[in-house]
Amino acid sequence: MFLVPLLLMILAPVLGVAHGVEEGDAAFIQGQAGFQFWPYFYLGAKHMVTGFDHLAFLAGVIFFLYKLKEVGLYVTLFAIGHSLTLIAGVWFDIPANVYLIDAIIGFSVVYKAFENIGGLKSLGLSINPKYAVFTFGLFHGFGLATKLQQLTLSEEGLFENLIAFNIGVELGQLSALIVMVTFMNAWRYSDKFQAQSLIANSILMGMGFLFIFYQLTGYVVEV
Repeated sequence: MFLVPLLLMILAPVLGVAHGVEEGDAAFIQGQAGFQFWPYFYLGAKHMVTGFDHLAFLAGVIFFLYKLKEVGLYVTLFAIGHSLTLIAGVWFDIPANVYLIDAIIGFSVVYKAFENIGGLKSLGLSINPKYAVFTFGLFHGFGLATKLQQLTLSEEGLFENLIAFNIGVELGQLSALIVMVTFMNAWRYSDKFQAQSLIANSILMGMGFLFIFYQLTGYVVEV
């Protein structure tokens, strides 16, 4: 029965392909001036728990991590990566095409699922998973930055607001991880875990491809 919640997390990217800032939230944030901790904190937390591409990648990352120490290490690497590019991307107004960045985020889901089913080994590739998670974290951070770059934000208190947004992202991520780790730990007690894990990661990889297709289609239409 624990396969069902996992599959819902895996299928979620299809439902969340357009997870930009909602109009109401955007209008409220753009109407604020100066340091506004709670609005930006709320926006960051909301964006993470509804950013199913980010959650799908994290699900792939923790899929075969059995120790909380390992989960903490990989999630920390991911958090450092996306925090750096989230803050730098907005603060320095680094240009990035939202569709291409999100396509790379979709690829990160494909990559992790492919790695989970032994795809890299079958190709004779040996890539340090820690480096991969950190690198993809950088792109996930740019993905978050592009959402804020689409808004007209007040320059007053901008850096502090970015920190508040990032704190919200981290707590939203932590909340989602608690749920995912709980389900994963319970599911692993099932005798069918190994067989079902192949199916789940194959579905996860398929959803990643669909996400890539959606974003690249948007890019072609925009160009």
